[in-house]
Amino acid sequence: MEDAPPREQPSSSRDKISFEPSQAWFLVLAAVVVGLDQLTKWFIRLWVEPGESIPADGLLRIVHVTNSGAAFGFFQNAAPLLAVTSIIGMVAILIYLFNPGFAHPLMRAGLALMLGGAIGNLIDRVYAGEVVDFIKAPNFPAFNLADSAITVGVLLLIWTMLVEAETKTDEEPT
Repeated sequence: MEDAPPREQPSSSRDKISFEPSQAWFLVLAAVVVGLDQLTKWFIRLWVEPGESIPADGLLRIVHVTNSGAAFGFFQNAAPLLAVTSIIGMVAILIYLFNPGFAHPLMRAGLALMLGGAIGNLIDRVYAGEVVDFIKAPNFPAFNLADSAITVGVLLLIWTMLVEAETKTDEEPT
């Protein structure tokens, strides 16, 4: 009795993870975010004393503070937990990045910004157990480039999802 050839399972394109080399720009964007984030943090560590503010007061200042917690100071001294949750989040972002359902360029840009920011802050957590924050606006906690990339990425993703949902609703026959 001969072995039967393996049967191909039917699948939809939504179930597949796909990667086209021409779409690697979103990985480059994430890498640029990581590079710029680490460069700016290195510069702050090198040139700004801890606790220093340049200028001393004003609308937007460069400061040198560290944060052992998550955004806005939550979960202080929880670096191992935050590192694990960052890794889980990065895996989820990578799955969505390669999912054809999230192929819209603005969605991928948002996910790439989030990925780059998460990696940038994870490097700090693993290396020093805390994240360097250096941008200070009045009545707002200090933040860094990685935090900004994550925030812009989330807003871009939400905006794109809302616009896409609205476009699909407008296209449906009534």
